[in-house]
Amino acid sequence: MMTRLVILGCIAFLVVGLGQLVVGTVMEPMVHAYGVQYGDGGQLVMNQFLGGVAGVLLAPWLMKLLGKKKLLLTALACMVLAEGIYAFQPPWLMMLITGPIAGFGFGTTEAVVASFIILTAGNNANVAMSRVEVSFGVGALLMPFAGAPLISSGNWMTGFAVVSVLAIVTLVLWLLFWPRELDQSKEEAKEAEIKSAQAQASISRSRRNIIMIACGLFIAVYVGFEISLVHYFPSLLVKNGLSDASASLSLSVYWGAMVLGRLVSGHIADRWGGAPYMLVTCSACAVLFLILGITESTGGMFALAFGMGLVMSGMYSIAIVFSSRALPGSNEKTISFLMMFGGVGGAFMPKLTGWFIDRNGVADMRWLFVGFAIAMLAVIAWAIIASRKTRKLAEATAA
Repeated sequence: MMTRLVILGCIAFLVVGLGQLVVGTVMEPMVHAYGVQYGDGGQLVMNQFLGGVAGVLLAPWLMKLLGKKKLLLTALACMVLAEGIYAFQPPWLMMLITGPIAGFGFGTTEAVVASFIILTAGNNANVAMSRVEVSFGVGALLMPFAGAPLISSGNWMTGFAVVSVLAIVTLVLWLLFWPRELDQSKEEAKEAEIKSAQAQASISRSRRNIIMIACGLFIAVYVGFEISLVHYFPSLLVKNGLSDASASLSLSVYWGAMVLGRLVSGHIADRWGGAPYMLVTCSACAVLFLILGITESTGGMFALAFGMGLVMSGMYSIAIVFSSRALPGSNEKTISFLMMFGGVGGAFMPKLTGWFIDRNGVADMRWLFVGFAIAMLAVIAWAIIASRKTRKLAEATAA
């Protein structure tokens, strides 16, 4: 049954990956078609992620109110509706209004499925989450390839329709093949709550809050950084003379490296430990973006895109597992709260990036990315130091 859960999780994350990346893939032609600025495009991204924040924050409460199955199916239905509206190229105001609906679907689906897998997989959480994240990467990898011919033919809005149809398929599969191990009796749910409360009481509230903020801040910086990168990195290549369609292929290079890295990141994290894995990959990431700051050639940028994708491939899934183990008694609320930080970062940092580009130009954007990479390294170092005692205990007792 765990295999069924992972497979369905992979399908859900595939569609979320496609959906979250479609706006970035068609950003250039969309901005030109609507006659808006990059900052306005960043506003659409921000609206989606604000919806995602709402979905992630409300997920534990909605799960109690609706149940796990109804909540997940509702989230998938929101994706179907929102992407369908996007496909009809409505007025820009309608696009901005629809953004939170799409974000709610993405955020809730990702948070609910991730909590299912982390809390069910136990010691295999790193590997299980990495497999699911591979599917997210595959979706993000396919979108630029699919987007390039759509952009060239002037039918860039068709990408939204494709995501809507795939979301329908995903909804039907979860409806028909729901994993029974996710269903709990009232007694089992009550027992799980008691165990969680007892584990949470093993550390002081102040220590727990410090760890939560440190881990949450890292997730916020990572998600905001990644979304900013995939939405605006092609603009650097357009400035170098590439067409919109050709520049969008840089995202395929990035996500291709992501997929390759995620195939092994869970195993590497289990071998090295979550903390060393995060520290090494964040350090490598900072170095690569420093190199980007002095790189002018198109080929060099494509090579760096591959390297960035490789070192960033496992950061999100390993960070979520790392954080849940650093916080004894983690449950759906804990994981949703941590993922909420990702929604905040994903909402505001692309908006900041769009504003920065409008004010300073595309070329200086690379130095903003350098700042993001260094901030990410500093925050994960803080999180590792703050959680060094509780993490060992949680990893030793993971079931």
